[in-house]
Amino acid sequence: MKGKPHRNPRGLFLGAVLGAVAGYFVGRIFGGAALGIIVGALAGAALLYRVNPGPWNRR
Repeated sequence: MKGKPHRNPRGLFLGAVLGAVAGYFVGRIFGGAALGIIVGALAGAALLYRVNPGPWNRR
C-alpha cells in the first residue's frame, strides 16, 4: 500500500458547495436551513476531499 493517500483541494471546494446545497434542502425539511448548510458543507468537503482524488498531479 502507498504511504501517502491522494488529496484533492478541488474536491474540498466542490464537496463544500454540493454539501451546502444538499444540506440546505435537508435543513429546510427539519426546520433549520442554516444549520443544514453548515453541516452539509462540512460533511461534503470532508468526503470529497478524501474520496475523489482527481486526475491531475498523479503518478
